[in-house]
Amino acid sequence: MTSGRTLVVTIMDIPCESADPTTALHIIRAALKEGHNVRVFAYGGAINLTTKTQQSPANPVQETSVEEEQQTAAKDRAASLFQLAKQQGVKLDWVNCGLCVDDKEAEDGPEGLRLVGPRDLVDASLASDATMVILVPAK
Repeated sequence: MTSGRTLVVTIMDIPCESADPTTALHIIRAALKEGHNVRVFAYGGAINLTTKTQQSPANPVQETSVEEEQQTAAKDRAASLFQLAKQQGVKLDWVNCGLCVDDKEAEDGPEGLRLVGPRDLVDASLASDATMVILVPAK
């Protein structure tokens, strides 16, 4: 059962750099499970959350391999969200900042991924029921 409500989530952090992207993916999953439509805007390093060439990390500190770590790559977690949205009968619209993609030469996103500009975030936020922005913390 869908609620008809839409949540916009903006993510700016790089996969595996902090807990922010993982937290955002959990929030998106929860919103989809509750029957909400979600629009994700990935800016900065977050455009790498969906790159096809992304691989799960090894852990050189603990001297464990990728297989031993058994971590799911962010791209696979993001892909599972699209499957969940389909199962729930809601819409997940994931877009990447076109300027960021050009700057980082990260054009290997999944099929159907759209590239947008900052104005699209403003328009989507105005048309949504709620907007959440997850920023990179100052260092």
